[in-house]
Amino acid sequence: HVIARGLKPIMIRLFPEVPADHPAMGAIVLNIAANMLGLGNAATPLGLKAMRELQKLNPKKETASNAMCTLLALNTSSVQLIPATTIALMTAAGSRNPTAIIGTTLLATSVSTITAVIAVKFFEKLHIFHS
Repeated sequence: HVIARGLKPIMIRLFPEVPADHPAMGAIVLNIAANMLGLGNAATPLGLKAMRELQKLNPKKETASNAMCTLLALNTSSVQLIPATTIALMTAAGSRNPTAIIGTTLLATSVSTITAVIAVKFFEKLHIFHS
């Protein structure tokens, strides 16, 4: 709940064409929060719900909207605060310090997410993608 509340102002800026009170925004925020906590299985249905809601807002049904592309970029890069699956696998494999990867994972996924956001915002401004 705290993560979702903190994410909402950021998501409103990343998704300017999505009304703040639209169900798509709620699904986006919950999806990103679940991904940040390493809850991929919980994040997937939320991501699918967000895409369905974004499609309802999409004026060109045969083409992905900027918001849909942004969500895909965020999901693919996904900042990980707690890489739960990796920690569980390392624990199962007998690692003495499975949480040692948290700092490195946070740095790597932060860089990948920043890169994804810059790329998607750059491409959405290119004339070739406007019709």
